[in-house]
Amino acid sequence: MNTNAVQLTLLQRLSKFFVVLLQRYLPDPFIFAIVLTLLVFVLVMPATSQGPMQVVDAWAGGFWKLLTFAMQMAMVVVTGHAMASAPAFKSKLALLAGIAKTPGQAIVLVTMISAAACWVNWGFGLVVGAIFAREIAARVKGVDYRLLIASAYSGFLFWHAGLSGSIPLAIASGTKIETVTNGAVLAAIPTSETLFSTMNLVILAVMFVTIPLLNRLMHPAPQDTMVIDATLLAETAATEELPNKADMSPAERLENSRVLSLLLGVMGFAYIIYYFINNGFALNLNIVNFTFLFSAILLHGTPKSLLNSVSQGAKNCAGILLQFPFYAGIMGMMTATGDSGVSLAGIISEAFVSISNETTFPLFTFLSAGIVNFFVPSGGGQWAVQAPIMMPAGAALGVDAAKTAMAIAWGDAWTNMIQPFWALPALAIAGLGAKDVMGYCIMALLGSGVIISLGLLIF
Repeated sequence: MNTNAVQLTLLQRLSKFFVVLLQRYLPDPFIFAIVLTLLVFVLVMPATSQGPMQVVDAWAGGFWKLLTFAMQMAMVVVTGHAMASAPAFKSKLALLAGIAKTPGQAIVLVTMISAAACWVNWGFGLVVGAIFAREIAARVKGVDYRLLIASAYSGFLFWHAGLSGSIPLAIASGTKIETVTNGAVLAAIPTSETLFSTMNLVILAVMFVTIPLLNRLMHPAPQDTMVIDATLLAETAATEELPNKADMSPAERLENSRVLSLLLGVMGFAYIIYYFINNGFALNLNIVNFTFLFSAILLHGTPKSLLNSVSQGAKNCAGILLQFPFYAGIMGMMTATGDSGVSLAGIISEAFVSISNETTFPLFTFLSAGIVNFFVPSGGGQWAVQAPIMMPAGAALGVDAAKTAMAIAWGDAWTNMIQPFWALPALAIAGLGAKDVMGYCIMALLGSGVIISLGLLIF
C-alpha cells in the first residue's frame, strides 16, 4: 500500500474511471468508423424498409460526395500547421508557454489558448492547441501529458460558435438557403443574429471560464500522473546543411529565395484585402485557408521552409483522408429514404421534434444534433442532414431560425468530445492515441452539455 498516495477528489475519481474505461474499450478511430458503418447499415434497413443492396448502394453513392469538403478540411489542417509551425510564430508560443509555472496553470492556459484559437478557426485551433501543449509539457514539471492534450482538444468545443463555424457562415451567405431549409428560411441570416447574438456570446463566456477550471480540477494526483520526458518532445529539425550561397545551384537559390516568398505573399494579401473590402467580414473555408496559406508563406520566409512544414502537416491528414469517405458513406445511408420516403436521420430528428414545444425545441434540437454528429461528424454534413427537418419544425413552433441553427451548430461541436474523428490532427502532433485523452474529454462533454442546455433554455 502506498502511504504517500494523495486522496482523490470526486472529480478526479470520476475522470480516472472514464480514462481507465476508454483506454480499455475505445478502439482506433478508423475501427470506430467501421463499427459505425456497420451499425448504421443494420439500423437503416428496418427503420426505412430498405433492402441490403439498397442500403449498400446508398453507402457507395455517398462515399465520394464530400471530396471537395474533405479537401477543404485537409487544407485547413495543412495551412494551420504551416502557419503555427513557422519559427516566428513558434517563438511567440514559447514565450507564452513560459507564463505557466505549475501543472494547474499549464492546464488552464492550454485550454484558454486552444479555445480562443478554435473560435477564430477550428483547424488552426486544433494545431496550435496541440503544438502549444507540447511547448508547455516541455517546460512545466509534473503536468499530466494526457490531460494537457485533452485540454487542448477541449477547445474544439468552441469552434462552431466561432468565426469558422460552417452552419452560421452557410446561412449568412444565403447560398441555396431556401432549398437546404426546405423553404423555412428565405433570406440570409447575418452573423449578428447567430455568432454575435446575446445567447451565443453568453454561452461562450461561461464556457471560457468553466471549461479551463473543469480541466484544472481533473488533474490526476501525483501517483496517477503521466509525465512525458521533455527530450521526447524535441522536434526533429531538418539536419540538412544548406550550401554556401555562393555555391548554391540556380535551383537551390530559387528554393531558398526570400524574394519569391515575399512577392507571392504580397500578391496573396493584395487579394485578401480586396476580398474583405468588397465582402466585409464574410468568412468561408476558402478565404480562411487562403489567408492562412499566404500568412505561412510570409512567416516561413523561403519556399523550401514552407515545403518542409507542409510535408509535416500533410502527415496529420492521413486519418482524415482515409476516414472522411467512410463518414460520407455513413451520411449517404443516414439520409437514404428508399421507397418509404423516410431516412434514419429524419427519424432521429423527428423523434425529438415530436416531444418538443416552443421552449424545449432548441434544447432537443441540440441533443438530436449531438446524436447525429456521431454518424456525420461534419458541420456541413450535419447541416445538410438536419436543416430540412429542424428548420421547418422550428418555424412551425415559432422558434427563431437563428436560434435553431445555432442549436444544431452547438450539438455538432458538443459530441466531438467523444467522437475521435476530429482529434486525429492533435493526436498525431502529440504522439498519443484517442483512448489516452477521451476519458478526460467525456468530462468536458458533460460540463459543456449542462452550460449549453441552460443557455438554449434561458435565452
